[in-house]
Amino acid sequence: MDAQYSDLNAKALSEVRKVIDPIAYQHSRSIIIFWCVFDCLFYSLSLYGIVAVHNVFLKLCFSLLAGIAISSMFVLAHDAAHGALFRKKWVAETVGTLFMLPALNIYRLWCFGHNRIHHGFTSFSPIDWIWRPLSIEEYLALSKVKRFFYRIERSVYGCGLHYFSKVWLPKMVLFMPGKLQRRDINTLYACKLLVLVFAIAFGALAYKLDGFLGILTMLIIPFIVFNYVISLIVYLHHTHPDIPFFDEKAEWNHTIGALYCTTIIYSNWLIDTLTHNILIHTPHHVDIRIPFYRLKTAFKGIKTHYASYLHEYQLTWLQLKKIFHSCKLYDYHTHHWYKFEHALRKKT
Repeated sequence: MDAQYSDLNAKALSEVRKVIDPIAYQHSRSIIIFWCVFDCLFYSLSLYGIVAVHNVFLKLCFSLLAGIAISSMFVLAHDAAHGALFRKKWVAETVGTLFMLPALNIYRLWCFGHNRIHHGFTSFSPIDWIWRPLSIEEYLALSKVKRFFYRIERSVYGCGLHYFSKVWLPKMVLFMPGKLQRRDINTLYACKLLVLVFAIAFGALAYKLDGFLGILTMLIIPFIVFNYVISLIVYLHHTHPDIPFFDEKAEWNHTIGALYCTTIIYSNWLIDTLTHNILIHTPHHVDIRIPFYRLKTAFKGIKTHYASYLHEYQLTWLQLKKIFHSCKLYDYHTHHWYKFEHALRKKT
């Protein structure tokens, strides 16, 4: 085990939480109402702009904004799913369900995969499969077509394919319930039906307002933008040349996953506003109960006591390209990242 994080293997996550300022757990009804209204207005005004302008280029600009607004609403729904925003569960589920509808995501299914799998086993690759890198051997065993799509996913321009092909399509649209109770199965199908009805109704409205161009600019392009934004954010949360992935349980525990395998990314006020501080990600994994508007407060205590375990950097285009360029394939035994060139050398 790497000496940099080996001592975390004996440290409970509850011990790390003790350094967080109690203020970080305080809820504010006025703050959350403000941001709920803000996100709804941002999305509504973006849609209005698409319909109101006649220039195709301006329509596309508003369509891009609509996709960003959907991503903002999704992040807020994400916090609701963790119980970080509302004390009453039915309120959290109602807001979460409604705010995920523009992203065409099924709230109940997303909660299961994110809350239990991703947060329960962060960077433990046999279970947490989100953005799990392939080893050189696994990559070489793929068909040429699958290698092609893996390369696209692992690029700064094509990473949006990951959420669509690994999460949305197989884990929501095509997901079929297994051995669940009849009540749970009915609830699942009801949630799927809700999203389907929304998509059809919204598509019909878009067509009525602006024909096929309306469907493209109000539904399809915002959905594509959302997939890209969410894929990129989640990738940056846990992928970095210095962050390991694990396939051996003896090398991993919850504290390592939450503290060492997450990132703190400094950007600017606009990105922080639109992403609801989600790039300050380590405190969210240390304790999911912290609302997004308290993440920076929570991080202060964590940094004071655990600075040597943190992965912090400034978000720039060069830094973004460097991470994507370096983190292609992974050796789970030596915990090193490799580029695709290494796979080609090994093959020859």
